[in-house]
Amino acid sequence: MTTTSTSGARTPPRFKRSSPRKKQQPRTRRIAVNVAAAGAARKPPHPACTAVSAPSPSQIGRALSRDFFEVDALDLAPRLLGKLLRRDEVVLRITEVEAYRPNDSACHGRFGITARTAPVFGPGGHAYVYLCYGLHMMLNVVADKEGVGAAVLIRSCAPVSGLETIQQRRGQQTEKPILLTGPGKVGQALGLSTGWSNHPLYTPGGLEVLDGPEPENILVGPRVGIEYASPEHVAAPWRFAIAGTPWISAPKNTLRPRGVSNWDASEQIH
Repeated sequence: MTTTSTSGARTPPRFKRSSPRKKQQPRTRRIAVNVAAAGAARKPPHPACTAVSAPSPSQIGRALSRDFFEVDALDLAPRLLGKLLRRDEVVLRITEVEAYRPNDSACHGRFGITARTAPVFGPGGHAYVYLCYGLHMMLNVVADKEGVGAAVLIRSCAPVSGLETIQQRRGQQTEKPILLTGPGKVGQALGLSTGWSNHPLYTPGGLEVLDGPEPENILVGPRVGIEYASPEHVAAPWRFAIAGTPWISAPKNTLRPRGVSNWDASEQIH
C-alpha cells in the first residue's frame, strides 16, 4: 500500500528486504562432498588387523599328519605356533599355547581317566575340549601316544579369514586383539562345544589343524592361572608365543625371548 507524507506527496510502498539466496551446489557435487566427508569420518582399521583378509592358497597349508602330534607336549607346543585352525570359513593362526605333560600337577591327566578327562588320554592329534568355569570352551590338542595323558592348550590366535563369523560368535564388533586373545575366546570364535572332544584334527572336514608359516622368533614363560599346581610346575616355562605379534593374552610381561632368558623351556620336570 502507498502512504501520504505530511506535505501531501506520495511515497512508494516499502517492502521487507530478504537476505540474498545462497547459491546451490550442483547435486552431483553435493553427493561427492558427502561421500568424501563420510570417508574422512570413518575410523581406520586397527593396525593389528590390516592384514586380515581372505587367505590365498599359499597361506592355507595341508592337513598335518598324525605323527606330527605324537610327540612330547613340550615339543609339540612350539611347533603348533604359526599353524592354522580351520572350521568351515573361519581360519585362525595359532599365536600362543601352553604345554601340559604327564605327571604335571597342572594337567587334567593328574586325575586319571574320568568321563571328563578321557579325551586327553586319547591318540595324539585329537581334540580335547573342556568347559571352564561353566562358561568357556577350552581347545586342547592331545599330544604324544595314546594313553600318555598330555595336551597343548590353544591360548590365543589371530584371524586369517571368517572375521564376520568370528565377531558374531564373540558378540564383539572389533578387529582388535581382544577378539581372540584368551583360550575361551578361541573356543567361542570356532563355535566349539565339548562334543568336539576326540575329534581327529588331522582329517579333512570339521575342525582341522593345517600347516602354516613358522614364526621367526618365539617367546617363553610360565603358564597362566595354575596357582594350584606345585611350585616347580607353576614356574616351569611351558607357555610359548610368537614374538612381535599383538595377538597374545595377558600377562605379557612374564614372556621372554626363547634362549635368552634364564628359563630353559627344554628342561624336563618330572
